[in-house]
Amino acid sequence: MKMKKLTALLLATLMVLSLAACGAKGDSKTENSGDTAQTEEAAATHKSLMDRENEILSENTELWEKVFLAADKGMAMIEDGKNYGDFLLDTIESAKDQFSDEEYALLKKSAQEISEIENKLTELEKQHPEILNEETDANGDVQKFPSFEGKDLDGNEVKSDELFSANAVTVVNFWFTTCSPCVGELGELDALNKELADKGGALIGVNAFTLDGDETAIADAKDVLAKKGATYQNVYFDSSSPAGAFTANIFAFPTTYVVDRNGNIVGEPIVGAITEKNQAETLQSLIDQAIAADAG
Repeated sequence: MKMKKLTALLLATLMVLSLAACGAKGDSKTENSGDTAQTEEAAATHKSLMDRENEILSENTELWEKVFLAADKGMAMIEDGKNYGDFLLDTIESAKDQFSDEEYALLKKSAQEISEIENKLTELEKQHPEILNEETDANGDVQKFPSFEGKDLDGNEVKSDELFSANAVTVVNFWFTTCSPCVGELGELDALNKELADKGGALIGVNAFTLDGDETAIADAKDVLAKKGATYQNVYFDSSSPAGAFTANIFAFPTTYVVDRNGNIVGEPIVGAITEKNQAETLQSLIDQAIAADAG
């Protein structure tokens, strides 16, 4: 598996969970004005918390890189009832012997703060899901899923523009063959693909081992998919392409993205298997959001 730019990956906070949008309460101008003010305040608080989390991860990058390297990539990163800070705390504790007493104390304190921030972020998103309705990149533009021209595992040509434009919503799941939680969710993903088909959507998989058309990796992936009864389309592309670089910057597997008809990423990525309750609910809410927007 291609694990590149570890420091940069650590600095990218991928763990914000999005919920479905809800309508504004009341229909009076006063109530709407109040709702708008509350939403703006919640959005400002949310941004401040995210900035603080990024600031923490931007400090002592060499130590955080050691934490990342110590993480067990074959296990589920986020479990129900836990958040990214809890994951960091568990990893730091398991790698305690790699750090001095001072380094351990610093990392533990920072991870505890991240855990508290994540709890506050989750609560804000539950109270004001509308603050995450439109995710933007650093330039204030809607973030596009990187375009690609590749093939599926049977050798059929696949173009992202044609793929996304044909569907009200496309769920893109990144996995690799020896990742236990990745393989464990293949059955659920296949069922989801069938549900999406009835709603004008689709699910595709991207096995990180199969980039560049690695024949052995493709055969292994097809074997695992067949054993799990997963028949949805899996694709690959060149590792040197924008989509390949995008894949290289995924540091936790499985990771799932929701993409609309225009190729825009909806919400934040879902990190962890959808067999976990929180991940399943978050994914469904983003799917519903994309379908509703497409119908509107």
